[in-house]
Amino acid sequence: MSLMTKKALAASLKKLMTQTSLEKITVKDVVADCGVNRQTFYYHFQDIYDLLGWIYRTEAVDGIGDCKTYGTWQQGYLKVFQYVSANKAFCRNTLHSLGREHLDRFLREVTYGMIMGVINEVAGGTKVTEVEKNFVANFYTCAFIGLVILWIEDGMKDDPERIVDDLNKLIEGDIARAIKKYTQ
Repeated sequence: MSLMTKKALAASLKKLMTQTSLEKITVKDVVADCGVNRQTFYYHFQDIYDLLGWIYRTEAVDGIGDCKTYGTWQQGYLKVFQYVSANKAFCRNTLHSLGREHLDRFLREVTYGMIMGVINEVAGGTKVTEVEKNFVANFYTCAFIGLVILWIEDGMKDDPERIVDDLNKLIEGDIARAIKKYTQ
């Protein structure tokens, strides 16, 4: 019952965010749309931003966990684009709100996880330090997130598959070369 209630609250917030900016949505609005009382909301979440973070952590991150290898990162990155595309108003509203940190955190978490999986695979058996691997992962994470943010800000017109294909062409072999440079 608890998970169903959380999902219902999430659906209400997402619905409201298609019509209203996040800053103008109150707990009262969410519970009225959902048909529950305020105590139920506060039993599950501290505030609207807590609910927003829960939505990104549960809806989007779960499906990407199996895409952390050299051969699958493109699928994971495409899933990020597909999630954002399927939730355009929600993500765009989050981007232009005080809740942007939740979108940023979601993008960072999934992208860093994918990239670090690739780095660990490529660096297997080398003496590359965790600090060096983190630096490479942070570099690519920032680049990948930047592409998603620009895509959202430009109205999500470009085809995500083309973006991922272009990115793959651009960086193919670069992570392996970066790791190799750290081993010399």
